[in-house]
Amino acid sequence: MNDIARIRFAHLPTPIEEMPRLSKALGGPRIFVKRDDQTGLAFGGNKTRKLEFLVAEAKALGAKTLISAGAMQSNHCRQTAAAAARFGMECILVLNGQHPEQPSANLLLDFLFNADVVWVADRKDRDAVLQHTYETARVNDCCPYLVPYGGSSPTGALGYAFAVQEYMQQGLKADWIIFGTSSGGTHAGLTLGARLFNCDARILGISIDEPVQALKANVSALASAASEKFGPRIEFTGDDVLANDDYCQAGYGIFGEQEREAINLFASNEGLLLDPVYTGRAAAGMIDLIRRGVIQKNETVLFWHTGGQPALFADKYQPEIL
Repeated sequence: MNDIARIRFAHLPTPIEEMPRLSKALGGPRIFVKRDDQTGLAFGGNKTRKLEFLVAEAKALGAKTLISAGAMQSNHCRQTAAAAARFGMECILVLNGQHPEQPSANLLLDFLFNADVVWVADRKDRDAVLQHTYETARVNDCCPYLVPYGGSSPTGALGYAFAVQEYMQQGLKADWIIFGTSSGGTHAGLTLGARLFNCDARILGISIDEPVQALKANVSALASAASEKFGPRIEFTGDDVLANDDYCQAGYGIFGEQEREAINLFASNEGLLLDPVYTGRAAAGMIDLIRRGVIQKNETVLFWHTGGQPALFADKYQPEIL
């Protein structure tokens, strides 16, 4: 295995907990949860694992500024801003939307971490504005490092390849590992890690916003590229990626009845909070698959909680949660 740069600051290993009351409420399989909402950086979340490798790479390249992009309530941007603050770096975030009079939830935290925000009115212009922001910072000798959307690069995906090794060492043998997937880095890392560490669970990503074929193409390409950091390249194809896009038709960040039910089921049965965009939708998919018998009663499911709870307090979602 190649020498891989990493700065260890996540609270690992994150615990695995059984959810017996939720299992009973669904009349289905044994359900466990992997608590990556407890990774420790700025309310935790899955991006912290990725940032251990991304910040290490940035530091090795002499970077002084982290630049990234996302939605106004981006969990990724919140954790990126926190990592920059922790390691004495500047942070610039390109966010789609307009500056609200009263920032809430993740955006409020971005400002607490002293991130500079560049606003983009239309999401379709975000990539161009992000590139312009990066080039401007480079010309101005800010020594920028571009953190990809969602931390989803071959370097970022390493966080979840090693997360599979962590899971295997914890002793649970799940039939399914279920999680939310969008930009593909978590999905690619888990797919690669399953191959590297001989995990035979079905690694199922519930799409938050991407069509399944596009997701399979992106995840397989990321997993293949990330594999080169461990040694000889492993060539993944779309057939190696298990994904489901049945639950994302409403669009990104659109909160519906399935997400509401999932959040309330987890909260009322297990005292566990999900978020309205990612884990809420992923849990809704898992619940439906259990009810339809795709996940069978005699099986064991690990729901990989990727964090995001600060979004519960965003003004956008407050009237809809209960």
